[in-house]
Amino acid sequence: MADFDDREHFIPLRSTDLVQLLVDEKNPLGGPTLSEGEQHQFRQFSRLVGAHFHQHFHQQMVDLKDAYTEFDPDRDTRSLKPLNDADRATAQADMLKLIDGLLQKANYTRLNREEIQEVMDGASDWGIDMEVDWSVFDELEVYYRGDMREKRIKRSLMTLFRKREREVKVFRRMVVILKQNDHPRLGPTADTRNIFLKLFKDIPQVDLEMVLPGTRMKMPKLERGKLIASLISTVAMMIWKIFTTVTAVAITVGTLFSLTFLMPLAVVVGYGYKQYSSYQVTKQTYQFRLTQTLYFQTLDNNAGVLFRLLDEAEEQECREAILAYFYLWRYAGSQGWSLEALDDYIELELEKRLNLRIDFEISDAMEKLERIGLVEKVYDRYRAIPLDEAVSRLQQVGTEQFQTV
Repeated sequence: MADFDDREHFIPLRSTDLVQLLVDEKNPLGGPTLSEGEQHQFRQFSRLVGAHFHQHFHQQMVDLKDAYTEFDPDRDTRSLKPLNDADRATAQADMLKLIDGLLQKANYTRLNREEIQEVMDGASDWGIDMEVDWSVFDELEVYYRGDMREKRIKRSLMTLFRKREREVKVFRRMVVILKQNDHPRLGPTADTRNIFLKLFKDIPQVDLEMVLPGTRMKMPKLERGKLIASLISTVAMMIWKIFTTVTAVAITVGTLFSLTFLMPLAVVVGYGYKQYSSYQVTKQTYQFRLTQTLYFQTLDNNAGVLFRLLDEAEEQECREAILAYFYLWRYAGSQGWSLEALDDYIELELEKRLNLRIDFEISDAMEKLERIGLVEKVYDRYRAIPLDEAVSRLQQVGTEQFQTV
């Protein structure tokens, strides 16, 4: 059982597609490994597994809705018993723990403050650097899933606006949880009472700050340098001209003032305005592109984020259980397999058949199968119960679940 630093637990397949993949498995002679009866029974098994986890996650959905409703900025229902400040703080902490647990089940990874700052270090792909004031946030959590590289096309003056392909590190999915403080950057109407949930896709890591409120655009160092150099050189020129002409006759005083002082001043003001105007155009262009980007890369907000995450976590639980049972049932035989052997076999099969390199959570998958009663453990080995017995067992568990609702 190998541990991988460069792989994630997330299995990027829908449960229905995974079942089809397993049912379609071929033997060395090219025929199906499952008979028609086994195919039908395994599909029934998979549907019952899905129903079992759906019932389990339904209760989690109810718990999360109840926990988040007091902090939902989109809420349109009344509270019959508003919380005082102390109870609200306790409820907030409990809610964040529930969301953290859900994100872990959906295979998201949390970034701490140092990791967030490290990821955001540097200018964006458009050459823009943003300044984040952390005092804006009373609460800020960032989670991601899918740390990968993408190839993107960019045009620039350096390439005479020809298309240039470059590699960009992105987060395939990113969740931001935040609560705002009273802060001048947010304005007088900022919501500082509720908690915002945001879900994004394909966000360049260096642009993480662009999805945070209260950020400010920094003028690039080159542009600031141009302004400072222009000011210093013009002031120096003014001083030199004044001292070299100060002994001129009194009749030229008016000319000295107008030409020696006003014209260099006009030059520096004009040049400074040009640089500032150029910076403002760049800023407006960036904001326009940012608006376009977030329009297409925002997947969900607030309570909608919870529903999507619940669905993702439920699907992941089903996939893990189906994979572990199938390979244990088909290939382990009566002797069974150790966790390490089963884990390695599943990872190798997914890589061979789909070119998917994942770190399968075998312990989590086996714990689920044991809890339901679909596997037996003999010493350090596991074996699956027969498929017809597994179907009967799931039907029994389903009946018991509904009786306890």
